[in-house]
Amino acid sequence: MNRISCVLAVFVLFALGSYLVLAQNAPPANQMSFFITSVGSGNGANLGGLASADQHCQRLAEAVGAGTRTWRAYLSASASGNQPALNARDRIGRGPWSNVKGVRIAQDVDNLHSDSNNLTRQTQLTEKGENPPRHDILTGSQLDGRAYPAGADRTCQNWTSSGQGAGRLGHYDRQGGGENPTSWNSAHDSRGCSQDDLRSTGGDGLFYCFATN
Repeated sequence: MNRISCVLAVFVLFALGSYLVLAQNAPPANQMSFFITSVGSGNGANLGGLASADQHCQRLAEAVGAGTRTWRAYLSASASGNQPALNARDRIGRGPWSNVKGVRIAQDVDNLHSDSNNLTRQTQLTEKGENPPRHDILTGSQLDGRAYPAGADRTCQNWTSSGQGAGRLGHYDRQGGGENPTSWNSAHDSRGCSQDDLRSTGGDGLFYCFATN
């Protein structure tokens, strides 16, 4: 082997080694299947409806390299007109789900809504791997992940209001006040639907996102 060949061989080996190190240290963003949105709509609980909330999840996932999955917001919607109620638990696929660090948070829908899930302050992270500064998370859901009966608006008019109404909230850190202070998805109602109302209650209009595939 001549000198040039030796230099090329060393270069190739160095490049391969660098690639392997980078691959091993790369964040497992593409494996992420659950996160809390790092930002909300900026307009309180007016998310533009469920479809727009889903798109928000998709955009945030794409920004961290997990956009090949199909994302859905964990939000229930009340029955309205000829439209039946929609349950958050029925929108998010079958699981299992893991956070941005690859930590499993639930095996399936039943496990997610049981006492044996792995939803804690340490595991409930944004798509950026952070804890939100305020703990209230929009869900519009009962403890079992289902919508409330007709006549009880806990979805801020199906996520289109930033004024009248109220939204059901969970506590991602599993602590605080309300009827169910340790519940991740149904701790208490918001004071209203505006950004100021949500902040005064303890939130920023954030919500959960789950990958359906």
